[in-house]
Amino acid sequence: MWIYIIIGIIVIILIYAFATYNSFVKLNNRVKEAFATMDVYLKKRWDLIPNIVETVKGYAKHEKETLENVINLRNSSYDKMSSDDKIKANNELSRGIRDIMLLAESYPELKASTNFKDLSNELSKVEEDIANSRKYYNGVVKMFNDKVEMFPSNLFAKMFGYTSKVMFETSDNERENVKVKF
Repeated sequence: MWIYIIIGIIVIILIYAFATYNSFVKLNNRVKEAFATMDVYLKKRWDLIPNIVETVKGYAKHEKETLENVINLRNSSYDKMSSDDKIKANNELSRGIRDIMLLAESYPELKASTNFKDLSNELSKVEEDIANSRKYYNGVVKMFNDKVEMFPSNLFAKMFGYTSKVMFETSDNERENVKVKF
């Protein structure tokens, strides 16, 4: 009689282990898919930056430092970065884009430039897409991290080698209010 109870408990544990493993695989694949979606928009913004910088350069020749910081960041090889490095680089790039847009406020002829307006509008659309994909990515990462950190699935997470993922958070600079001076 006891043998059947022990076998039953082992079978239940094995079924739970298989189900938990499969849910980890499913959530991990969702995280990868969500990052890949966001990565498309991040890469699009990454490729748009040189055009904006070149347009601004023509008008703001003495704002060299701001432009060089963005150019140096942009010159690193995006395709060779890890997911975490991409998140960090894009947080820094967001700061640089913000500085360039603030810089454009100082140059009315730049703001009036058709090329700059077009690039600015395209960048705004890409930023909106990035924001939406960040929401999705962070939602999926939250579900994954909950599964990794909550009992009893956390025991299986350690056994299967799953660890918490990094959320795509806004940097402190992006949280600050933009100061427009007249």
